[in-house]
Amino acid sequence: MQRKPNTEFEFRGVHHVAMVCKDMTRTVAFYRDLLGMPLIKTIDLPGGMGQHFFFDIGNGDSLAFFWFRDAPDAAPGVAAPATLPGGGGLVSAHGSMNHLALSVPPEKFDAYVARLVEKGIEISRVLNHDDSASQISETVSAHVYVRSVYFFDPDGVCLEFACWTRELDTRDVNRKYAARVSR
Repeated sequence: MQRKPNTEFEFRGVHHVAMVCKDMTRTVAFYRDLLGMPLIKTIDLPGGMGQHFFFDIGNGDSLAFFWFRDAPDAAPGVAAPATLPGGGGLVSAHGSMNHLALSVPPEKFDAYVARLVEKGIEISRVLNHDDSASQISETVSAHVYVRSVYFFDPDGVCLEFACWTRELDTRDVNRKYAARVSR
């Protein structure tokens, strides 16, 4: 797809997304040991407030976590979805992070789904997103534009492995939205 250049800023991707965890040791065990993300930076916050640490997620991008000594409890169904997509409650509050989609190669998608299961991670069913009324296809066809599988981290952060299955083009932007937001 020929994408329009950003004439305001030169963005190079996501530097990092920062979330909050309940237990740094458990979070490192999940992201580094189960998902294989290298731990690249750890910081003790001033005044014993907590910790901040970063994982490499590829392409120079990072996934960061704060551990705050006095953080409030998680709020599933408010600050994040209460269930995995495809299984019920997808809705979360305004300003929340609904889920984090990690891009994986399309040719490795099925093997990665199997690897998650082998590692004992509970996953959603694979969702082949298309433009049909249900927006899901049971099979991969020319109409499928992305494949997804969802799972939770130990703190209930909803994660997704996603891969584009075709190039997107102007047909993929609904004209009623494009007209509202075009310059």
